[in-house]
Amino acid sequence: MKLISYNIQYGFGSDGRYDLSRAARIVDGADIIALQEVERHWQRSNFDDQPELLSRLLPDYHWVYGPAFDMDASERRDGGLINRRRQFGTMLLSKLPIVWSRLHALPMHRTLRPLNTRNAALECMIRTPAGPVRVLSLHLAHIAVEERLEQIDYLLAEHRRAPSEGGPWSGADDEPSRNWTHGEAEPENPLAAIWLGDFNMEPGSDEYRRIVGGTPYHRGAAYIDGFVDAAAVAIEAADDFHTHEKIIDGRLAKRRLDHCFVGGMFAGRVRSVGSDMGQVASDHFPVRVDIDLDTPPGLGGR
Repeated sequence: MKLISYNIQYGFGSDGRYDLSRAARIVDGADIIALQEVERHWQRSNFDDQPELLSRLLPDYHWVYGPAFDMDASERRDGGLINRRRQFGTMLLSKLPIVWSRLHALPMHRTLRPLNTRNAALECMIRTPAGPVRVLSLHLAHIAVEERLEQIDYLLAEHRRAPSEGGPWSGADDEPSRNWTHGEAEPENPLAAIWLGDFNMEPGSDEYRRIVGGTPYHRGAAYIDGFVDAAAVAIEAADDFHTHEKIIDGRLAKRRLDHCFVGGMFAGRVRSVGSDMGQVASDHFPVRVDIDLDTPPGLGGR
């Protein structure tokens, strides 16, 4: 299956032009698409409902939107109230049905300066041929290492208790007349997970090691309840790539801030990882991941 993660910078390219369709064309065709910096009803983007517009541009996908930033944007028109919310967050699109989803509001530190905004992780459970998988589209804090570490600790704790916590509902329906379950079996909340997104951190950083662990003598060591960097374990070794360029202290910095981390059980299933360097549809470059989720357990991988 082909996965892609892309911080679309609310449709504004590195050329300063607003064009949401450019980002949609880049991601179209992937099996699972994780987007960050998607917004609704902002003046800067013509008050567009970007999740709705993206769903029209990508009509073959199931999708969920998760707003981290939510403010009133209502107005009165012709004597009536038009209720709207000004939102900013993450989105996930999938060719396979998204069985359930939930939004995690991540820990945040109040600042005096610069501006800090709420971050979130959108979690979606998808049934693949390799089994049920929780796929997260997330965006971590851009200011401080300490804030990102708290956010990662929160997500790791949520990850490790997922199987015992269960999904949206669990247990036998003792009120069948109310049809809570719609006749469906209890939905899975598996340990298997994939994290995609803008982590605002580079390989080797404290935050990076908090996710993959410190295993200097065993590169790509995979714990069953932990994560590995897909780029570090890809069967086709990833070329050196970056996902963001910025002038810092007068020099052009080329950084890999966007990542895919896969649960330990998928460490042998990652085929390739890379980025579309040079794309101008955003200030980030999209990350592409080819991972074998099309083969049932026990029949694929290394």
